[in-house]
Amino acid sequence: MARSSSGFVAGLTAAALAVVGFLTYQASASAPDSLAPPKADKTPSTAASHSPKDKKDLTAAPAQSGTGERVVYSVDDDRVWLIAEGGKTQRTFTVTPSTVDPPAGKYVVTSRSAAITGSDGVPIEHVVRFANVDGIAIGFSAAVDGSMPQPDPAKKTGGIREKRADGDAMWEFATIGKKIVVVE
Repeated sequence: MARSSSGFVAGLTAAALAVVGFLTYQASASAPDSLAPPKADKTPSTAASHSPKDKKDLTAAPAQSGTGERVVYSVDDDRVWLIAEGGKTQRTFTVTPSTVDPPAGKYVVTSRSAAITGSDGVPIEHVVRFANVDGIAIGFSAAVDGSMPQPDPAKKTGGIREKRADGDAMWEFATIGKKIVVVE
C-alpha cells in the first residue's frame, strides 16, 4: 500500500509541476517584450565580477556590479546589497543561499508574492523572484517564523532566505522590473 501511495503522490507532484511549467510558459509567451526578463548576461566582464573581499567596508558593492539603482547578490559571499540611485548602499545583509544558484549576470524582478509556502514547506513572505534555472524559480524571501536554516542539499530549491527585517527592506526596494545583478 505504501508503494502505491508514494507513486500516486509522485504522479500528482509531476502533474502539478507540469501545470505550473505550462502556465509559466503561457504567461511569459503572452507578456509584452517590455516585461520580459533579459537573458543572463554571461559576458566575461560579468562572470569575472567577483572582487576581493574588503573586510573593512562591507557596505561597498562588489566591483563590476554595474551602476544605478540595483540589487546586487554575491553567490560566493552570500551577501546582498541594495544600491540606491547614485551608487550609495542603502542596506547590505547576509542571506542563506538556496541549493540552486543563479548564474552570474543581469536580471530584473519578474514577480513577487506577499505570502506563500516555500518549496521546503515553510511559510514565507515578501518573495521577490528574478531568475529561473532548470525550472527552479530563484528569488529572495523571508520565513514567517524568522528561521534561516540551511536548505536540504538533496532538494533543488531556489529560495534565498533573508532575515525578516531584510526581507521587508527587499520588498520595499525590489519592485517589478528592478535590476538584479548576480556576481560570483
